[in-house]
Amino acid sequence: MRLDDAAAVLSYAEFFTICDDEQKRLLAFSSERRRFDPDDIIYKAGDPPLGAHVLIAGTLKVKPNDKASKSAAISEPGSVVSAISLILSKPRPITITAVIDCETLFVPRAAFLKLCQQSPDLAERAAARIQTELETYLGALEPVRGKMRL
Repeated sequence: MRLDDAAAVLSYAEFFTICDDEQKRLLAFSSERRRFDPDDIIYKAGDPPLGAHVLIAGTLKVKPNDKASKSAAISEPGSVVSAISLILSKPRPITITAVIDCETLFVPRAAFLKLCQQSPDLAERAAARIQTELETYLGALEPVRGKMRL
């Protein structure tokens, strides 16, 4: 994938609006376009992902590790799969597989963290963005909180 094409993919991804054009180009240089056949595993629950994937084309299935939770699909181009993996190397509790032929742009955590070290403002924007996403997620759980056993 050409550098400009990879930078354009990052421009479509809402998470990467925290980056300026030059930062997107630097990330694009370190990123890798990947192709997956149906049923290929992008990453497996319990494995620490080495970065995040930006969906270019296709449909991905997100399956939580616990049997009680339902699977979900991701098919919106520009969707960032596990943005938190750009910051943390913690194993994820979900398995991501390709439903149909898929293409992603893999953004390595090491490249993103290096860019954050070089630009503290980017690190602050990334932390704020992930915090907002987590607050939104937790807010969506609030209606069922009383029904959950802790």
